[in-house]
Amino acid sequence: MANCNHDCNSCKSTCSKKDFLAPMNAHSRVKKVIGVVSGKGGVGKSSVTSLLALAKQREGYKVAILDGDITGPSIGRIFGVENKQVLSNGKEFTPVESNQGIKIMSTNLLLESNDTPVIWRGPVLAGMIKQFWSDVMWGDVDYMFVDMPPGTGDVPLTVFQSLPLDGIIIVTSPQELVGMIVSKAVNMAKKMDVDIIGIVENMSYVKCPDCDKKIYMFGKSHSQEVADRYQLPLLGQLPIDSELTQLSDQGYVENYHSDWFDDFSSKVKDI
Repeated sequence: MANCNHDCNSCKSTCSKKDFLAPMNAHSRVKKVIGVVSGKGGVGKSSVTSLLALAKQREGYKVAILDGDITGPSIGRIFGVENKQVLSNGKEFTPVESNQGIKIMSTNLLLESNDTPVIWRGPVLAGMIKQFWSDVMWGDVDYMFVDMPPGTGDVPLTVFQSLPLDGIIIVTSPQELVGMIVSKAVNMAKKMDVDIIGIVENMSYVKCPDCDKKIYMFGKSHSQEVADRYQLPLLGQLPIDSELTQLSDQGYVENYHSDWFDDFSSKVKDI
């Protein structure tokens, strides 16, 4: 383990993946943990994480979000809990809850103000992820979504190794760059021996408010081609929706309803 190259598939060591797992909090019972990842930033990963959580919450499940984007957390803002206080008994923390009962833990909830920068080195960031898993009293949770930072650095690596992931969902956008984005995430998942649930394409199109025509602002989508290449399901092609953006900025994402979201929710029903 001391000389681990983080590639579980090529590893000749006799250690088990369980050797790296951080212990679950004694007051927590989390049934399913799903990471939301991307090979690059700017694809709306936090928005997709929020929508996945909302879809499962509306199915009647108990849902939580672990905001793993330590230096750029936005989940608290999206759900309107950024000014709520995280309670602690000196050893453990209690996550805050959104208006509709989604449990959330994010770095911003521990800072003096929302504009306080997190200037930490990689090992400290990775340690915070473990604390969010081991030191937070999550209680009973059916689905926990982990909003991960982009790329393949310390924090994503810690999530892959330290949390009992049941699988990951890869978020991408329509540009030709999608092949590289998905390839990075797929290859990392394979090296870490983690299942890939599917791909979600965000910012796929905009609907004209007058004629309802779909406008593909970033050109032709390549996500289905890439999904087919890796034999992965394309779970959804989500539009740029000004109403969703506005509600997220105001902290009222849980009030969002639309036909396309209902369709997306049906496609992720079995994850």
